[in-house]
Formats: sequence, C-alpha cells, structure tokens
Amino acid sequence: MLETGMKAPDFTLTDTDGNYVSLSDFLGKKVVLYFYPKDNTPGCTRQACAFAAAYEGFKVKDVVVMGVSRDSVASHQKFARKYDLPFILLADPELQAIQAYGVWQEKKLYGKVSMGVVRTTFIIDEQGNIEKIMPKVKPDTNAAEILSYLGA
Repeated sequence: MLETGMKAPDFTLTDTDGNYVSLSDFLGKKVVLYFYPKDNTPGCTRQACAFAAAYEGFKVKDVVVMGVSRDSVASHQKFARKYDLPFILLADPELQAIQAYGVWQEKKLYGKVSMGVVRTTFIIDEQGNIEKIMPKVKPDTNAAEILSYLGA
C-alpha cells in the first residue's frame, strides 16, 4: 500500500507518439499522475477535459500532468486528438504502473463484481516522492482540487 512520503514507483510506458516515458524523466519537477478507467467514457472524458481546461495553471507552476489507463497507444491518440488534450497520456495495457500504484482493484457495478482501475490521482514531488494521494476522485473537480492544493 502506497503512502505519502514514500518513493513513487518508477515506470516506463508508451505515450501517444509511441515514445517511452519514465516517471524518473521528471525528477526535479512536480508531477500529477492520474489513473483513469477508459478513454472516451463519460467520466474519463470529463476528467481529461477538466485537466485540459486547467492545463495553463499547471504549466505556469511547471507541473507535469500525466494520465494513465489500460487503453492502447492508438486509443490514446484518438482520445487526445478528439478532445485536444495537451498533457501526456500513457498506455499501460500490461498494468505495470496501474498495479505498482495499487489502483487495480475490485469494483462493484449494479451488483456485478469485476477488476478495474479505480480513479486515483497522485501528486509526486520534485524528489520523486509521493506528496499526496487522492483516492476515488470526482472527474469534474479533480483538476481544480489539485490546482487549489498547489496554491493556484
């Protein structure tokens, strides 16, 4: 179980351009790492668009925003293009980062139990440590809550 103050698990995943991106690439910068269930679903689209709308606020503070889901690079490309998403989307079909961050959990929907990504956001400090964990975030307010936390 990850806790604040712990070293954030490093990972290397593929972005929408097919480039490998590692968390450790961003040492020296604050990182907002958000995990979401699926591209082009209502909640995930609202969350991504809220991050896009707030993106200037993150840029001004020199904060890197990365969204991670199980979707493929191709799915991420379409999603980013469709909604003009200015931040990094990472494909994690093998659940490498998703499991390392403990967001692959049992979910219940209409009485049916299945495994899936629980919408969770991590704020990682400049030294690569977990500064804040935001479990079960609301898609519409997540980006604004983070900016508020960061003092924007």
